[in-house]
Amino acid sequence: MKTIQERRTIRKYSDRELSETFLKDLLSKAERAPTMGNLQLYSVVMTTDSENKRRLAPAHFHQPMVENAPCLLTFCADFRRTSLWAEERNATPGYDNFLSFMNAATDALLYCQTFTYLAESEGLGTCFLGTTIYNSESIVNALHLPRLVMPVATLTVGWPAEEGVPTDRLPIEGILHAEKYEDYTSERIDRFYFEKENREENKHFVEINNKETLAQVFTDLRYKKEDNESMSVSFLATLKRQGFL
Repeated sequence: MKTIQERRTIRKYSDRELSETFLKDLLSKAERAPTMGNLQLYSVVMTTDSENKRRLAPAHFHQPMVENAPCLLTFCADFRRTSLWAEERNATPGYDNFLSFMNAATDALLYCQTFTYLAESEGLGTCFLGTTIYNSESIVNALHLPRLVMPVATLTVGWPAEEGVPTDRLPIEGILHAEKYEDYTSERIDRFYFEKENREENKHFVEINNKETLAQVFTDLRYKKEDNESMSVSFLATLKRQGFL
């Protein structure tokens, strides 16, 4: 990757060896990411063993790159290490709550993004898996995550075997608000989503799914209300199990 504008998601990887030393060096450099209170409230589990990747595959809906990528990185919100450190130093931690989870999740995602940029700058390909929070309990079980550790993001990592396709983004005017939040009118929605809705691949997406609009593809098929509600219940249950609620 030469510039951020050239960034691509990579789902197919070559059989070129991915050095663990190289990965650890990038992960170490990524520790310069911003972090709350300089506490580094995250951990990452590196999975390279084929059988262990196979165990994680169901949690990610068996997306092919989960098993085909040479490495899977699971980024976790981790207040366990900090809590144990406090206890070992005659301090009383109070991090078994939702606010602490949010702080740790933010730390973990900042670390994940920083690693992603460093890795892709070195020519590696990555794919961010949002499925991590959909099936968090399965990942907790597969990775043996203890109390106060919660998975929040997963990356597949490897040397690319494809170019990847550039995806659309909203214009900066669609996300930037000056001084205060300016609510979206119908006219502004039309203007900001015009390019996305008129890309040939997106119009084809609507057609093959027998929908009227691109928005319906997301609301009726990809991210349905009943699925969101069901997975919210599961996610909250796992948060409680892990000690954050």
